[in-house]
Amino acid sequence: MTVDTYSAKDFRSEVKPVWCPGCGDYGVLSSITKACVDLGLAPHQTSVISGIGCSSRLPAYTNTYGFHAIHGRALPVGAGLKLARPDLTVLVVGGDGDGFSIGGNHFLHACRRNVDMTYIVMDNRVYGMTKGQPSPTTEADWDASAMAPPGGTGLTPFHPLAIALASGANFIARAFSGDPNGTASLIAEGIRHPGFSFIAVMSPCITFREEQRDWKSIVRPTAFPPTSDPAQAARRLMTDPGFNIGVLFKGSRAPFAKPRAEAAAIADLDAEFVVK
Repeated sequence: MTVDTYSAKDFRSEVKPVWCPGCGDYGVLSSITKACVDLGLAPHQTSVISGIGCSSRLPAYTNTYGFHAIHGRALPVGAGLKLARPDLTVLVVGGDGDGFSIGGNHFLHACRRNVDMTYIVMDNRVYGMTKGQPSPTTEADWDASAMAPPGGTGLTPFHPLAIALASGANFIARAFSGDPNGTASLIAEGIRHPGFSFIAVMSPCITFREEQRDWKSIVRPTAFPPTSDPAQAARRLMTDPGFNIGVLFKGSRAPFAKPRAEAAAIADLDAEFVVK
């Protein structure tokens, strides 16, 4: 029996990305395709689901199953797909606006439900597609954009890793798009880990946040090994400057599974469909 092998090119579609030159999302796209190859996946075994935003264009650039959902709703679509097709590797992608603003409530409950899928958020701390408004993760004093209030919003930034930990995510990591090989490794590790995996990727938007060019000189690997203790992970997060990359937390909760009766009913329907 011959086993098919795939390259990163096999996971790329013929659609040319339209991101701005220098956008960090190019690196994330490269990391996702590399992670799929490193895991020995096939395009027909993989699905990429997104919401709305610059980063959410990503399903169009991949040669996998995919779905471009409405704003903030990528996670429930991904969860539904994984429960209906547990054989698929489900990746959900998006940005900080899509994931933590209109999609914030879905983010909390996706962590809590612990469906076996991987959520990759490209965080640039700005709404790039709609020309530079502050997002939930924007610094309180950022006022460099005409879209921002003078002096900044004054609002405490959303802390996605801390929220994911408190809400029950089973795998939590931070990556940097300027390190595509390291990001690919973290994505692959998140896919392998059972349950809901959350990977926050620092993905610079140098069009509206030119100062994010400096991230490359600031990020550094975390000095701590991953922990399975939520209290220890929380203490690390509270003293984390926001630029440490690596795995923060690896939990041991069993992934959510459909009740046996429901799973059996779906299997019967599938069998009936195949016969017909």
